[in-house]
Order: sequence, then C-alpha cells, then structure tokens
Amino acid sequence: MARRALGPNALAVVQAVRAGLDGEPGPVTVGCSGGPDSLALTAAAAHAVRELRVLIVDHGLHPGSDAVAEAVRRQLRAWQADGPLADAPGGPPRLEILLARVTGTGGRGGPEAAARRARYRVFEDSLALSGGVLLLGHTLDDQAEQVLLGLARGSGTRSLAGMPAARGPYRRPLLGLRRAQTEAACAEFGLEPWHDPHNADPSFARVRVRTRVLPVLEAELGPGVAEALARTADQLAQDEDLLGGRAGELAEIEVLPVALLAGEHPAIRRRMLRAWLLRRGAADLSATNIAAVDRLVTDWSGQRFVEVPGLRIGRSAGMLQVVPE
Repeated sequence: MARRALGPNALAVVQAVRAGLDGEPGPVTVGCSGGPDSLALTAAAAHAVRELRVLIVDHGLHPGSDAVAEAVRRQLRAWQADGPLADAPGGPPRLEILLARVTGTGGRGGPEAAARRARYRVFEDSLALSGGVLLLGHTLDDQAEQVLLGLARGSGTRSLAGMPAARGPYRRPLLGLRRAQTEAACAEFGLEPWHDPHNADPSFARVRVRTRVLPVLEAELGPGVAEALARTADQLAQDEDLLGGRAGELAEIEVLPVALLAGEHPAIRRRMLRAWLLRRGAADLSATNIAAVDRLVTDWSGQRFVEVPGLRIGRSAGMLQVVPE
C-alpha cells in the first residue's frame, strides 16, 4: 500500500525536521508536551527517522496535568498503529514513548522558569543515557516573542539573538515556521493537540506579547513583523557566535585579572564578563548588571562589591572574584 500523502503544512514540518537533522546519524529524541508545536514536531520526526524516542514531561503545574500527559501518550500510540505511518514501507517507525513527572516550582523567575529548568534536567538525563540529539518545537513566533521581550528588558545582543537552531545536542528545526502551520499540520496528521491554559494567561509577559503587542505591531506597521524579528535574531546570532567565541576564552578562569580585560574593546570585554559570570553561577543577567561589573574594571574607586543575580563580585589586588555572602 502506498504511503498516505501529507498535507501541505504537515509536509512543511517534515521537510523542516529533515533539514534540521541534516543526516544526523545518532538517536533522535523529541520533547513533546502535547501542544500543537511539539505534537506536530513529533509526528514529523516519526516520518523523518525510523526510530524515535518521545519524551513527555508532566510538570504538574495545573490540575489534571497527569491525565493530559497520559492522553498524549495514548494518542501517539494509537496514531502510530492506525495513523498515516501504519502503511509506511517496511512498517511503521518505532516510537519509544516515555513519560517523566517532575515536581518543584520554586526558585528564581517564577513557576514557568522553574518548570523549564526541571524540563531541561529531564532532557539532560535522557540524553546522557541515549546520546544523539533532542528536538524542541519552538517556532518563528516563539523567536519573535523572545526578541521583543529582550528589547523590552534592554538586553544585549546575546538575548536578542534569540534561540539557536542548533546548540550542543539540541535542535529547533521549526524556527522558520509559523505557529499557525504547526496547528494546521496537527489536523493534517490526524492529531488533536492539547492547549496549555498558561498560553492564554495574560499575567505572563510572553502571552501579552503574543496576544496584544505583536498584533498591534502588525496592524500599525504592516504584516511581516514576526518574520522581521526572527531575521534580526538570525543576523545577531551570527555576530554573537563570532564575538562570543572570543569572549568565552576567559570563562574558566576562577579569579579574573583586570589587566586581561582593561585593554579590550567594550563589546568584547562585556561579553567576556558575561561568560565569566555565567560560568560562576549568575543567572538572568541584564545589560545593567554587566555594566555594573564592567565599572569594576574601568571605573573602580574602591567599592567593595557589585551584586548581580545570584552573585556578588568584588575587586581586590587587581582581580575580579566572587565575594562570599
């Protein structure tokens, strides 16, 4: 029996996944929440590879989340057995579907940030066992929202460069596709996505950007704003890769000599400081935080220390170092 033809949106997602894998020989895992983006990604990956590991993470952030995760798993198993993959040449691809439950929503950044950290811990543990790459379902819309949030916070180019299509074992093959395409692809694949209620909660800044800010920009400036923001992120990412590679050279030095920094151009010096601070355990660094530490290099007048999120940094005997609290 011939393999069933894919609809145009489903085909676009499959092609994006194949291009994103680019002949990747190792095992492929996909993180799947059951939402439109990750569900379409999972279905497309099942078309692109013969063996696929699907990792469903239940964060427990809302009542009934365990039932949602179980429903996603059941739907994928039924789809594999009696969906568009069932008549694939050689039989349907092998799906290994795993469900991980995580707890804990404390820490910096609120429950969503805590959930993200917990999710990535699960991803890291899974990759440590299986190797290969892990696919994430971020779209062009997510990238545009990330850039706008970075602009609003006064972030540097690292943040404005958005999410990379590939970094380490992680791949984001859908960054060139719109969210509407993944939703349409789910329908063409014959899958019913779950819609996270947090994605409609205006108490989250990213939701306000999605539902209010971007529509106003599109209405006032014309269509194509999201695509333009994503292109900006891509261009800045190329610049940041070049400059960041140089800046990371000092990140591993525990105590940082001021003399190594003082002669550098500010664009390089501040990147060096950012990389060094992150390596020491800082988090959510803003341009203001970096500028404050930079003044310890360029405008030091005996101040004891500077506080950044997660750290105190002081200067002593011509060295920058973490000051114990």
